[in-house]
Order: sequence, then structure tokens, then C-alpha cells
Amino acid sequence: MATLTEAPPPLAPTAPETKRPRRRGRWTPYWLLLPGMLWLLVFFALPMIYQASTSVQTGSLEEGYKVTWHFATYWDALADYWPQFLRSVLYAAAATVLCLVLGYPLAYLIAFRAGRWRNLIMVLVIAPFFTSFLIRTLAWKTILSDGGPVVGALNTLHVLDVTSWLGWTAGDRVLATPLAVVCGLTYNFLPFMILPLYTSLERIDGRLHEAAGDLYARPVTTFRKVTFPLSMPGVVSGTLLTFIPASGDYVNAELLGSTDTRMIGNVIQTQFLRVLDYPTAAALSFILMAAILFMVTFYIRRSGTEDLV
Repeated sequence: MATLTEAPPPLAPTAPETKRPRRRGRWTPYWLLLPGMLWLLVFFALPMIYQASTSVQTGSLEEGYKVTWHFATYWDALADYWPQFLRSVLYAAAATVLCLVLGYPLAYLIAFRAGRWRNLIMVLVIAPFFTSFLIRTLAWKTILSDGGPVVGALNTLHVLDVTSWLGWTAGDRVLATPLAVVCGLTYNFLPFMILPLYTSLERIDGRLHEAAGDLYARPVTTFRKVTFPLSMPGVVSGTLLTFIPASGDYVNAELLGSTDTRMIGNVIQTQFLRVLDYPTAAALSFILMAAILFMVTFYIRRSGTEDLV
């Protein structure tokens, strides 16, 4: 009975309900992206839309241009200037291959063999950026001048005989030839090849090379099986950073070439600034952009890597 009449123990006080904290920072990434998105909208998207509308206009500078959806401008531009398109691709491809052949050994040296000289060599690689693009290109007019030491050495080695047979030079002259344009492109865009290659090579774990040596792999086999496959992101990035701007370049062809070496960038510049045929110039620009986009997409898929540096 005493047990039944005892008062029950008091219940523990329940904790008051707490509200879930609000996520105050969920909009922060969007606010940080806003300035960059506005920049792209104002200085990239809107000019692209304006040029797209210009490419389908008809008229003249005196009478004014009107949007008439004249898509035949694209076909006419491609039919009239396809040699310049093809020449631009060939020159850019040749310069890209030369940059890769020259840049890969130097990037390998900086990544694995430079030691305490690494910083000095890197400064020398980016040293051309300390001067303007125009001055660097004009310097090549002196380097490749007729009767200069470079042309004399090439004549002594009979290199110009081979390049003349291939159509890249004209006799003993290098200036105003395709070789001069490709040399200018190679020099101006070589740093864009070396820097991604160096970044990719530097990421490779040195223990992988040691493991390959422990498995009795020769240096050539180690390079072919380990180093080069792991550096493919740098190869892809470097070739893209070289080929894309070289395809639309017009400074090298203007200063180092002639009328027979005009690239599509020279045609677009002439149509915009001299002929004042804005629809044709805009159509050529979009054709070039579409062609480069197609080639880049195909190249990235065939390269077997999606990791870029």
C-alpha cells in the first residue's frame, strides 16, 4: 500500500524547441560570381550578339546596314577566302608542332634537371612578355634580314635549298615567306607551350621514375610509358594555347610575310578597317570561331584526357 500511495517521480523538464539555423552563406558564391558574369556579359556576350546580327545585314556604310537575314554572306565569304583559312590552319599547326618540339625538352629540363637554376630559366622563358608583341615581331625582321647571319648560316648548311623546294622560302630570301611567318608565330607563342608543360611535368611523382628504373625500364621506355602519358594534360593545354591564337593572328603575317602569306586574320582586319565591309568581316570571324571550336573539340576527345592545366 505504501508503494502504491507514493507520488510518482517528477518528470524531467523538456528542452525548448530550437529553430534550425539559417544558412546565411548560401548566396555568397553567387555574389562572388556576379562581377565575372557581368564582365563576360558586357564585354563578350553582347559584342558576340552584335557581330552575329552584323553578319546577316545588307547595305553600305553610306546608306546604313539593315538586318535582312542574308545568310549567303557566310557562303560567299568562305568561297572567296578559303585559301586564307587553309593557310591559317597550316601555319598555326606548323608553329604548334615546332613549339611542342622546342618546348617539351626545355620544360622537362626545368622540371627535373634545373635544380637551383629553375627560377632563372623560368624568368628567361617569360622574359619576352616584358616587351610588347609588336616589338618582338619587328625584331624578327632584323634577325631574318637578307644578308644577315641567320640567312648566311642557313645558306651555308643548304637549308634554304630544301625549304625553297618545299615552297617555304624563295631562293636565298627568308623574309616575306611562309617560313618567316611560322618563325614569328613560334617565337611569340612558345612561352604558352612551355608553361603548361612545366606545370604538368612538375606534378609527376619522382617515385614513379624510380619504380620504373627498379623494373629495369630504360630511360626511353620510362619516358614513353610514364612521363609522356602523365604530361598529356600539359601537352593538350599547351597546344590549345598555341594553336588557337596563332590561327587568328595577323601581326606576324603582316610584318614578316607578304600578300602571298596573308592569313584569315589579315583578311578580317582589312574588311573591318579598310574595305569597311562589316557583314563579310563578321561572317569571317564566326566561320573562324566555328572552325576552331570544331577542331578543338575533336582534338580534346581524341587526346584521351579531359584534365587540363
